[in-house]
Amino acid sequence: QQQRAISSRRAISTGRACLRCCALLLLQEFPAVKAVNPRDRSMAMADNVVATYYYPPMEVAAAELGQTAGSKLDDDGRNKRTGTMWTASSHIITAVIGSGVLSLGWAIAQLGWVAGPAVMLLFSLVTYFTSSLLADCYRSGDQSTGKRNYTYMDAVNANLSGIKVQICGVLQYANIVGVSIGYTIAASISMLAIKRANCFHGNGHADPCKVSSVPYMIIFGVAQVFFSQIPDFDQISWLSMLAAAMSFTYSSIGLGLGIVQVIANGGVKGSLTGISIGTVTPMQKVWRSTQAFGDIAFAYSYSLILIEIQDTIRAPPPSESTVMKRATMVSVAVTTVFYMLCGCMGYAAFGDAAPGNLLTGFGFYEPFWLLDVANAAIVVHLVGAYQVYCQPLFAFVEKWAAKRWPESTFVTGEVEVPLFRTYKVNMFRATWRTAFVVATTVVSMMLPFFNDVVGFLGALGFWPLTVYFPVEMYVVQKKVPKWSTQWVCLQMLSLGCLAISLAAAAGSIAGIKSDLKVYHPFKT
Repeated sequence: QQQRAISSRRAISTGRACLRCCALLLLQEFPAVKAVNPRDRSMAMADNVVATYYYPPMEVAAAELGQTAGSKLDDDGRNKRTGTMWTASSHIITAVIGSGVLSLGWAIAQLGWVAGPAVMLLFSLVTYFTSSLLADCYRSGDQSTGKRNYTYMDAVNANLSGIKVQICGVLQYANIVGVSIGYTIAASISMLAIKRANCFHGNGHADPCKVSSVPYMIIFGVAQVFFSQIPDFDQISWLSMLAAAMSFTYSSIGLGLGIVQVIANGGVKGSLTGISIGTVTPMQKVWRSTQAFGDIAFAYSYSLILIEIQDTIRAPPPSESTVMKRATMVSVAVTTVFYMLCGCMGYAAFGDAAPGNLLTGFGFYEPFWLLDVANAAIVVHLVGAYQVYCQPLFAFVEKWAAKRWPESTFVTGEVEVPLFRTYKVNMFRATWRTAFVVATTVVSMMLPFFNDVVGFLGALGFWPLTVYFPVEMYVVQKKVPKWSTQWVCLQMLSLGCLAISLAAAAGSIAGIKSDLKVYHPFKT
């Protein structure tokens, strides 16, 4: 027995020595984990690698208890994800139900009682369908054990190749930049509306109550500088849920005011075909209709951040794609109900005169305090929505920088905040995110009509990001035979959405040309 024990110890000692040598070779081969300088540090790291990963303490005891050494990690070695269908739904609702819901009354006014709700329902179905296709692309291969794709770009890269990946990246991140500028403008308009509502209440509706939006953009930008330091998507669930609650708050207020206005009017306004020729010229009718299509289509668009949201969902069972499809169904159903109610009620209340935004266009003046509450809710919602959209771009740049300069303490190191010992700040993250917020805020102040430009970017991004890439990835992953019935139907859907995107882009260009005629930098 003593000889066996001695032999066992020798075998273990030999095994440790071999593993130590292998670890040293690995540390030399991969610079990302290689020690910076002295050989003795490399030896120590090698010993740590062996001790930690090959001879973890109490491994047998843990296994006997039904646990594993990596119980705090997911199958990819990252911290265990904790997201559920409800957190994913809150992220989606935060991203989708933006202040744009309040412009849907104007959109339906351009299309009428028949085409308006029909187009809204059509795009809800398209969004749900293409989002379901995209959810299946989160893992390559098996939906429970396949390789994870952490971002939209990763999914495209895993299923497609070549120039398509670069085009996808440019379109996705250009849209995120455009949305961040649009949200800054929209938030400043809501803050400005609070000031004007109080002015109208005190001085009467005849007072022009002119106020600059620039100070409000600066306030919003300062808030985003702080919130943008939240490291990643998993840690903004509370902000996303708060923002989702705010979206229901102001949407409900807009709906309630619309109902009150309909009662005051003694009936429903509007017509089956929308705003009539005479009120607008035939050409204006065409451009406005295409813009309305675009507004409704882009109001549902959140595909560019779907994979990033799905990456927050806890590991199977059930699979992440199953949970994401449920979250998408709940979110799209909720948003469609709200869109229908707010859009239709806005048109019913004001008819052809429906303002571009029910709460900031001053279709309503009283009760002014309720308008203040609604616009404050819009601002809070946009603070969260800004972060939901920008986190993927933040993560992309920081991941690229870490690969480019792995040994830089500025890029990869963290500094403890003196007053908050538990909170650590990465200097590159703090600098880059602050610079991004400052840049988008300055552009917003220079181009206060940038919503039309954002609409143009959205028009260019809707078809490829929401329809084309999800369809193409699904065809590759599921090996759909070319010219089969399913393949033909998917391609027809893609072509139809391409036509809508081109029409919406044309309408946005017409809007930009109109805005340029009255353009004044840094002024309202």
